[in-house]
Amino acid sequence: MKKICFAFLATAIVTSGVVFAQAQAGSNGNTSISDPDASSIGNDSTREALREVSVDRFEREGFWNVHASPDYGIITGRLFDGSPDAKEPLNDAGNQEMQDTHVLGVKMEFFKRGVNSFFVKAARPIPIEGVTKTVSVWACGRNMSHELWLLVQDYNGNNFELWMGGLDFSGWKKITVAIPPTPDGEHGIVQQSVYHGDKPGLRILGFRVDCAPMEAQGSYFLYLDDLRAVTDLYDMENKDEDDMMDNW
Repeated sequence: MKKICFAFLATAIVTSGVVFAQAQAGSNGNTSISDPDASSIGNDSTREALREVSVDRFEREGFWNVHASPDYGIITGRLFDGSPDAKEPLNDAGNQEMQDTHVLGVKMEFFKRGVNSFFVKAARPIPIEGVTKTVSVWACGRNMSHELWLLVQDYNGNNFELWMGGLDFSGWKKITVAIPPTPDGEHGIVQQSVYHGDKPGLRILGFRVDCAPMEAQGSYFLYLDDLRAVTDLYDMENKDEDDMMDNW
């Protein structure tokens, strides 16, 4: 009787492990590390203090630079008055008084159809405190099949490109991308280290737009606004006031 009970218990444990592993995998068989879900990432731990913060509101003239190969066409960037009507207010008392009346406009005038890209880069990398979980931006893509990529730099200075989504929609749309967690602290996007805990883990470099070859003609207009991030500030908020800073 004891042997039967033990066998039943062992079978139940193995079955539970299989179900748990399947629950962690996506529809294509990848785990959440390789295919993170922007709507649920970061919600699996009680040792987190998730906050939505403003990264940039595209209010500074000359801070965002646009670039494209001279072989592809002529690119221009400037600020315009306006803002997406559907944009939700930021629940951050420290940023409530920040100006938010402009959007960044990018105009790409193509010479001819072809496989090409153009860049929207910040004048200097924008650091995000804590461990970033998601990054979002409001975009107006003019219903073209071009694709938007986020350019980031991790704790170790390594650069990465994260696909945010297609721009084939009309009007404004909030696009969100999840930052994949590092599986071992050494590979992938590393955002924190026990050796230098006060250093920002992620920096925003800008965006890249990969153009659909058959639609890369004439003039293309792209507008961006309200770059935000959801970040885990647990370590920063729970740091003792008398603790020393390891920055010497």
